[in-house]
Amino acid sequence: MDKVFGLERVLEPTGVFPPVAWKIDNGRELREGEARVALEQVHLEWDNFQQICNSCGFEEDKIKAKIMDIVDKRGKLQNPFTGSGGVFMGRIEEISDDFGPDADLTVGERICCITSLGGIPINIEEIFDIDYDYGQFKCRGYAIIFEASPVFKVDPTLEANYTLAAIDEAGSIAGSFDIATDHQCKNVAIIGRNVHTCLLYAATLREAIGPEYNVIAVMDKYYTQDIPKEELEQVMRPLIKETFFVDLSEPVRSYEEIVSKISNFKQLDLVIITEDISGSESIGMLLVKPFGCAYFTSFANNYSKAVLCAESMGKVVLTYAFDQFVQDYPKFTMQIVHALKPKLEEINRMYRSYKGINRITKSRARSQEIKNAGKEDDFVYQDIVTSSMIKEVMNIAKYDCNVIIQGETGVGKEKVLSLIHQNSSRRSKPCIKINCATVQETLAESEFFGYEAGAFTGAQAKGKEGYFELANEGILFLDEIGTLSMNMQSKLLRVLQESQFYRVGGTKQISVNVRVVCANNVPLRKLVDEGKFREDLYYRLNICTIDVPPLRERRADILILAETFVKGWNKKYGMEKELSPDALNSLYNYYWPGNVRELENIIHRLVISSENIVITEEEVDAILNENAYGDLVNSVKKSYNMDEHLNFHQMMDQQEKQIIEYALRKEGTTRKAAKMLGLPQTTFARKKLKYDL
Repeated sequence: MDKVFGLERVLEPTGVFPPVAWKIDNGRELREGEARVALEQVHLEWDNFQQICNSCGFEEDKIKAKIMDIVDKRGKLQNPFTGSGGVFMGRIEEISDDFGPDADLTVGERICCITSLGGIPINIEEIFDIDYDYGQFKCRGYAIIFEASPVFKVDPTLEANYTLAAIDEAGSIAGSFDIATDHQCKNVAIIGRNVHTCLLYAATLREAIGPEYNVIAVMDKYYTQDIPKEELEQVMRPLIKETFFVDLSEPVRSYEEIVSKISNFKQLDLVIITEDISGSESIGMLLVKPFGCAYFTSFANNYSKAVLCAESMGKVVLTYAFDQFVQDYPKFTMQIVHALKPKLEEINRMYRSYKGINRITKSRARSQEIKNAGKEDDFVYQDIVTSSMIKEVMNIAKYDCNVIIQGETGVGKEKVLSLIHQNSSRRSKPCIKINCATVQETLAESEFFGYEAGAFTGAQAKGKEGYFELANEGILFLDEIGTLSMNMQSKLLRVLQESQFYRVGGTKQISVNVRVVCANNVPLRKLVDEGKFREDLYYRLNICTIDVPPLRERRADILILAETFVKGWNKKYGMEKELSPDALNSLYNYYWPGNVRELENIIHRLVISSENIVITEEEVDAILNENAYGDLVNSVKKSYNMDEHLNFHQMMDQQEKQIIEYALRKEGTTRKAAKMLGLPQTTFARKKLKYDL
């Protein structure tokens, strides 16, 4: 270990390399062999960027907060769900005296760091702008680089966005050049995730193969709803001969579509797979000839699936994947960027003219469903946020302790309870579910602890067991526990402490062995702070807390849940209905104040009310807009005080603000939101500014 590469910065766990560590020290003060860089722009690896955006519902403020939260917790920008980072650009701010003498760096120089952000200490103070086309953001803050960190000086004539995008692909670009050259590949397909990536590889192939090369591009047909496909095709010519927009999640049908459009189709020498949508690897295996080459720009591109697909067809394919950093990769990549500069500038102009947010597409959603869909004891999910929560629940289930489940109404707290029960040592014992909000205060003690015969007027002649006795050896689930009176909370605390109680009117002490799981819509900690819940009871219950995120924060679940509910109602009513891609997008973009319960209700209504087999976007929007109107009416009712005079103009402003906010939330851009409401974009923009949205 001749050069410093950050070992001294590792905090948790100690003794591992920075990219593997959970947390590293991102302190500002320099140590031996370090330099500090003032951040300007960060490029996130695509899976990292998509996961963050999807989990935040593409709401910009939440995306910024999520990124900064990862940095605050880990001291580096490495997504804990995907394990990936990115690269960054900035200016040298300070260099330690003993920094490597051969580094050739000076203060003030603008550099790009090629080391993954997973191994770089970073601190972000502010995020200014998010670029959804490239998966980048501009920011203020700093990063610490080391003697061993590969960096290069930025060419001021090149724009930062495509420079960073190219550098993130540097190793794969050089790798594709080597493979095409070594195997003399003439006919190539690039299965690409975006225009600029496709063109970077196409320019590399031209360099490798020469003027006789023949390259086609295969892209997700749902790649963008903003840019006309004809314009995408035009910008990629002449580097790419033909571009095919297909549904990557349906590989066989897509392959047949491509072949039918190419006269005298011959299988290809090389397929470069840059897209990670499940199905892209299968298309690649169908397109490539026997003993041809398949190059995966990362192992995340379903490399292992491709090998199995080729094996199932009895086809021998030479498979390659980018593996590690090599010294000359950046220099080679920058040569490609310089040669491609006019095209990259043209792509930038196109992106800017169709400025929008590339939300999740049907193909990517299907891919996530195939790769990530899970089902644990009837708990259906596919979002990585939910997957993380499920792992936590399954771990907690093993330990016989009290648990608090927190989350908004309708998120599925009872489903989490079922997971705990079915995977605990008490799975064969009863699980008694009680809604505390429905228990009358005057009867609460007798309901919880039971009563003896003749304990009070109207009591059963033989007495009655209470909830604790019914749940003995099993689990007692107390939903909406925050609604219990302080007196009842005190009695509940005593039972939890001693596992013993007296029935109402009884003199015999009863012992029980009960695991208590409770739930509440409002965090109990908040009720404690407000003096509405006993602090000692809170700590007795709070051995483990599970936060069930709202549906809008785990949006990938929306699609799998929607299709699961459709299948369920189809089975009940003997139908064969399905949701169109546009209908799925409308459901995905809605903000779901009622969470999973609202989603299930809406799918039920759609299955019953739709006269066609395919449920359309218009039918979905009709119900969602009806719900949005209901939300507005309820808001007026809640804000109306009978002791005050109504202010008509104030009420209208309030409702106008909520309508503008709803349209923005649903459509994502001012242009689309204005179109949805039938307003000129300038009028909509003024109203947006008026309400500071």
